[in-house]
Amino acid sequence: MNIHDNILMLRALEPTDLDVLYRWENDEELWHTSATITPFSRKQLWDYIENYDGDIFRTHQLRLMIVEVATYKVVGTLDLFDFDPINSRASVGILIDKEFQGQGYGKMALNLIEDYCKKHISLNQLVATVSVDNERSLALFCSLEYSEVGVMKWWLKRGNQYCDAILFQKRI
Repeated sequence: MNIHDNILMLRALEPTDLDVLYRWENDEELWHTSATITPFSRKQLWDYIENYDGDIFRTHQLRLMIVEVATYKVVGTLDLFDFDPINSRASVGILIDKEFQGQGYGKMALNLIEDYCKKHISLNQLVATVSVDNERSLALFCSLEYSEVGVMKWWLKRGNQYCDAILFQKRI
């Protein structure tokens, strides 16, 4: 399955994604965004890729790689999770590699997934949880007209401290 426009493609995981996933999953600076506290081995990630089931209706989640169409470079990843087919909603998470940030890829990828969710899995809304100190993500979701619907106090642990998170919601 490929979801694309002239600039970006959202595609399923491939074995060639092992190195980039290994780098992202083991980057301690990113752990706070994914509630990870331990590193992953190459074998664990290989098994994940090899056994990945992209059927959102069966697994209630979907991971897609964000790829530049012109170069086929992987620039990030996008996840749908907590998929609720009864209430037609899912949570969305996005990571754009540091090398590719600030080029509009996050906005383009979210536009692509919103269109896909509406047309192909009949979602009514997407939800995102963003820490209050993640200025890029806050700006991204605001720019795409996600509504701030709440603040979750002391929601995310950072070392021995906690920070608030903003809950965004968008009807698509």
